[in-house]
Amino acid sequence: MGKRSRLFETWAGLAAPRRSIPILTVGLPLVAAQYLYGGTVEALLIGVVLFGGFVLLGPAGWRVLGSRGEPGGAALPGVAAFVALGVAVIGLGGVALPRLMGLHITFFTDLPSLAILLAFFWVGGWGLGRDIDLELSLAAERRRAEVLTRERERAELLAVRSHLDPHFLFNALNAIAEWCQEDPAVAEAALLRLATMLRTVLAGVQVSRWPLSRELELVDHLLAIHEVRDPTRFTVDREGWARAGEATVPPLLLLPIIENALKHGPSAGFRGRVRVTVSHDRDRLVVEIENPGPFTGLREGGHGVAMVRRRLALEDDPGAGLALAQVSADPPRTRATVRLPLG
Repeated sequence: MGKRSRLFETWAGLAAPRRSIPILTVGLPLVAAQYLYGGTVEALLIGVVLFGGFVLLGPAGWRVLGSRGEPGGAALPGVAAFVALGVAVIGLGGVALPRLMGLHITFFTDLPSLAILLAFFWVGGWGLGRDIDLELSLAAERRRAEVLTRERERAELLAVRSHLDPHFLFNALNAIAEWCQEDPAVAEAALLRLATMLRTVLAGVQVSRWPLSRELELVDHLLAIHEVRDPTRFTVDREGWARAGEATVPPLLLLPIIENALKHGPSAGFRGRVRVTVSHDRDRLVVEIENPGPFTGLREGGHGVAMVRRRLALEDDPGAGLALAQVSADPPRTRATVRLPLG
């Protein structure tokens, strides 16, 4: 930023009531004292010049010469230039100008007062200039944080959109193509389910949160498509879904988990019951997805679990998270537990 821009930026900052009112509260009585003790218009003019010199050049001088508009960015040559500016302003307004006017010693122009005014120029200019630097820096950081937040949300939505398993879509469409010849009614039902599911997915990437009931509706569509492909591989228990109430969750959060449960359970040859349970644990929402089959650890190269955990880490709750564990050995069963703040 150029020096002229920093000048106008500083003066605009000084005009803000939170700064202008304290400055005037201190400065006007001093100027009035200078007039009362000097007793002349010339003495008043000296007071106005010194006060105006501080207001116009003190904080701006620090930001232009000392800090260069950056908090903590002061360098020795800049500080020296600011010190010299203070000496020049006080020397011209408090020594040279009174002599040109032929004034005697006044409230502002005796030696102890000039020393106090010089210290006031340095300390006040540094303090106000630094305050403006910090305020502008904070505003810039907030704008940057807002941009990063929007970029993060956009990246998150793109990640969710790209996660819809292409293998699942490929397999589902292949199965539907076969059913078109073998059982057109079943093929039509599966295709309608798939279309509804995809419409819901596309709606989900446009919002940051949505009702848990809608998330469960998406889970239901996914389960139904897998059931259409082979109704004998698994049964579904839907427990506590009515407890969803007004709770909201990040959209498409459960999709990778239920897809993994089906992929590593029924699709891997482990027939049995798939259970999706919704419950409340004090101020948290708990969703459990349990499937037949052992838990053998996270698969190398898999992204679903990592993506869910990253999204849960963005929740404003240290207790939010995803836990995976094997809950029985005979027959083996795996449970994924998602904890979220009640939103």
